[in-house]
Amino acid sequence: MAKTLSLEAQLEALLFVAHEPLPLSRLAELTEAEPVAVQAALRNLKSQLAERGLIITDLDGEYRLVTAPAADGLVRRYLLAEAKIELSRAALETLAIVAYRGPVTRTQLDEIRGVASDTMVRNLLQRGLIREHGPADEPGKPMRYAVSQAFLLHFGLSSLAELPPLEEADAA
Repeated sequence: MAKTLSLEAQLEALLFVAHEPLPLSRLAELTEAEPVAVQAALRNLKSQLAERGLIITDLDGEYRLVTAPAADGLVRRYLLAEAKIELSRAALETLAIVAYRGPVTRTQLDEIRGVASDTMVRNLLQRGLIREHGPADEPGKPMRYAVSQAFLLHFGLSSLAELPPLEEADAA
């Protein structure tokens, strides 16, 4: 039989997995606890986390679990190292097409590359280097993809205008 979690542990788990801040009312609903009990448990949890790498923020009654400001340098180093992980040749090829020809559909990518691009598109979306740009104005309304701000950051660009002309890219 599973051990019952304390209210603090339940809140910590919910805030850890939440993609956006959660209001007190939602936390109370999910834990099946009274709002006043949830508030007390949040105060206790904040106190427990005081010497750790996480904190709970409260903005207009919505709560979120975030990294502590003291961990900023460490987290920044991790994120920069993660962003510099090398991209495969296929990923770079796909990114180049999206950057120079985008927004493009997956079918257009497949036609240019000569191979299916499903995996590359999914991986680049997960890494945040490309983004959905909205449906194309053609039958079936396929999704179009464009590069993201993370793409610009990853390659040290402030805009796509800084990309080398396509002729230079072909010569390289």
